[in-house]
Amino acid sequence: MNIRYHVELNQLEREQLNALLSGGRHSARRLKRAQILLAANEGVSDEVIAATLNVSGSTIYCTKRRLVEANLEGALSEEPRPGVARKLSVKEEALLVATACSTPPPGRARWTLELLADEMIKLTDHAQISCETVRRRLGENHLKPWRKDMWCIPKVDGEYVARMEDVLDLYAEAPDPQRPVVCFDESPVQLIGEARDPISAKPMQPLRYDCEYRRNGTVNLFVFLDAHQPWRRVKVTDRRTNKDFAECMRELVDIDYADAKTIRVVMDNLSTHSPGALYDAFPAAEARRVLKRLEFHHTPKHASWLNMVEIEIGVLKSQCLDRRIDDKHRMIAEINAWQQQRNAQRAQIQWMFTTEKAREKLHKAYPVKES
Repeated sequence: MNIRYHVELNQLEREQLNALLSGGRHSARRLKRAQILLAANEGVSDEVIAATLNVSGSTIYCTKRRLVEANLEGALSEEPRPGVARKLSVKEEALLVATACSTPPPGRARWTLELLADEMIKLTDHAQISCETVRRRLGENHLKPWRKDMWCIPKVDGEYVARMEDVLDLYAEAPDPQRPVVCFDESPVQLIGEARDPISAKPMQPLRYDCEYRRNGTVNLFVFLDAHQPWRRVKVTDRRTNKDFAECMRELVDIDYADAKTIRVVMDNLSTHSPGALYDAFPAAEARRVLKRLEFHHTPKHASWLNMVEIEIGVLKSQCLDRRIDDKHRMIAEINAWQQQRNAQRAQIQWMFTTEKAREKLHKAYPVKES
C-alpha cells in the first residue's frame, strides 16, 4: 500500500530550515530536502514541488517519510547506502601503502597490482584480495607504484645557493647596454629524413607520414638569449668541441656585442664551458683579448632550469623543430626564419623567480637558516 506522508512543521523546525537556506556551506542535496519540506508544509502538491525544484517523486516521498518516521535531521541527512563493506581496514590500508612504497621482490623491477594483492594475502588474514581493491586503495592515496620519473636531484649546499643567487641577481638588474647579460646553452638535434613521401592533408583527413624514417646524423645548436632585451641567436654546427665554443664566444664579443664593455654570460657546467677552451682554440693573445670582455656565471650543478635560455630552446623546438628536417642546410634556413620572426616580434622571457622568492620558497634548503 502506498502511504501518503503529511508534513507538519512546528515553529522551531521552520526556523531551522529557513536558517539553513539563508546561508552557510551545505550540500546541494541537504538544501533541496529543506526546500521540499518547507513547500510540503505550505500544502504544495508533490507534482508542483517536483516541477518547481526539479526533483523526482521518489525523492519527495523519501524525504517526507524520513521526517515522519525519524525527525528533521533524519530527513535532511543521507541514508546509509547499500553496498559491500570495505575489504581492507585502516591498518591494512596503511600496510598496503607501505608495501607499495617499498622495494619490489627479487626479480621484479616494480610492484604491480597482482604482486601487491598476493603480498597482502600473505601479510593479512584475507583469503582473497582483488586487484581492483588494491587499485582503488592506492588511487585514494595517489600512489602508482608501477610509475617512476627520472629527476635531477641536486646537492643543495653553500655552492649551490651562491651560484643560484648570483644568477638570479643578474636577471633582476636593470638593462645595461655596456654590461649585457646573455644566457647561453647548446642542444643536439637529429637530422631526420622521410623514407617515403608524406600524403598531404585534405578536408576530413590529416597529414599522414610513414613510421619509417632515415637518420642523417646530428647537428648541434648553440643558442644565445639576451636576458633583458628581445634578442636571440642560434648557430648550427656539426660538433660542440672547445673550438666551436671558443668561436661562439668570439662572435659574441666581436659581432653581437661589439660595443659592450663586459658581456656577462650565464651557462651550465659543461666541460667545454671554461676559459681554457679559448686557449685550446686560439693563440694566447687572442684568447686573452676575448676573455677580457667576458664574465662567466655558471648555474649550480643539476639546476639548468635557472638558465633562461632553456625556456627559449623549448620554444624553438615546439614552434620550429617539431617535425622531420633531413639536412643541415634546411635546418639552418628554418631556424633563421624562426629567429627573425621571433626577434621581429620582440619576444622576451618573463622571468618571475627572484632571490627573495628563492629565500622564501627554498628556505629549508639553505645550509644556514636565517634567524
